[in-house]
Amino acid sequence: MQAKIVVLPGDGIGPEVTNAAIDVLKAAAKQNNHELTFEEHLFGGCAIDEMGVPLSDQTLDACKAADAILLGAVGGPKWDSPSASVRPEQGLLRLRKELDLFANLRPVQVFPALIDSSPLRRERVEDVDILFLRELTSGIYFGKPRERSNKNGYETALDTMFYSEEEVRRIAHLAFKTAQKRRKVVTSVDKANVLESSRLWRKIVIEVSSEYPDVILHHQLVDSMAMRIIQAAGDFDVVVTSNMFGDILTDEASVLSGSLGLLPSASLGSGTLGLYEPIHGSAPDIAGKGLANPLGAVLSAALLLRYSLKLDKDAKRIENAVQQVLADGARTADLGSGDTLSTVEMTTMLCDKVSNG
Repeated sequence: MQAKIVVLPGDGIGPEVTNAAIDVLKAAAKQNNHELTFEEHLFGGCAIDEMGVPLSDQTLDACKAADAILLGAVGGPKWDSPSASVRPEQGLLRLRKELDLFANLRPVQVFPALIDSSPLRRERVEDVDILFLRELTSGIYFGKPRERSNKNGYETALDTMFYSEEEVRRIAHLAFKTAQKRRKVVTSVDKANVLESSRLWRKIVIEVSSEYPDVILHHQLVDSMAMRIIQAAGDFDVVVTSNMFGDILTDEASVLSGSLGLLPSASLGSGTLGLYEPIHGSAPDIAGKGLANPLGAVLSAALLLRYSLKLDKDAKRIENAVQQVLADGARTADLGSGDTLSTVEMTTMLCDKVSNG
């Protein structure tokens, strides 16, 4: 197997965690003589500083020509001014749209060794195994009109929540097909009691569900879903929802595992090209200090192997290595008190487990 991976380290701790993921990918590839090449490009805030835009056409072309894309994180206080016309996140939105990566998969699991790291009681988190499917290329993040104006002496702002039938239909089909390989339950999250876009969402999801009679469909309003994630997260299997709702709910669900630094994600389209990134942010307060938890990025690399390169055994090798180092007591600073490992030390342990596991 030969594959080219474009690496977009991004900002803050992004370079640290992507370096860790690359090291682990190399260790996994060596076991089966796979040839992986890595090509790095500026992206996000650092690209704005260097080129004036968060995503250059050259970087976009490189991503389109790659077999997979590995991303660290983007953004930070330096580029956060509300009046800024160019922001790091614009590069991420453009990349998703240009590559038509319409489905963001975010698995939320609680590692047995970290059950007591969760702020919730053990009985509420020990059976958690949720796969969130977040629609990624439409909704309020992309809807138009989007504007700020001045009316009658007052500043106003407008964002548009937009969904088409086909956009809902394709993410719904993926959710049901995914559920067929799991526990055969889909929960669709919306706000159909208030929003017209959510009423369309629910209508189309119900229509799609008729093609999957072996899968149970539940509907959940987003506000009550936010409550149930904390009260009964173990009840959920596959959760499908819109762009903004998925963004918020998965950040909330990250506390179940004990740290945002543990959660990976995969952004997929109709082909094999995918974008893989931990769901955490750039954490500028700890950047360069060796404190970043690399596990979210490493687990995202495992998803890269599984979905883009079709190397499921290699993906499982990495996932097993993460389980093993945690079972052995390895911890980064975000995972609790006691002796903790630096980003590099955790990565070294992971590489050793991958090489000898």
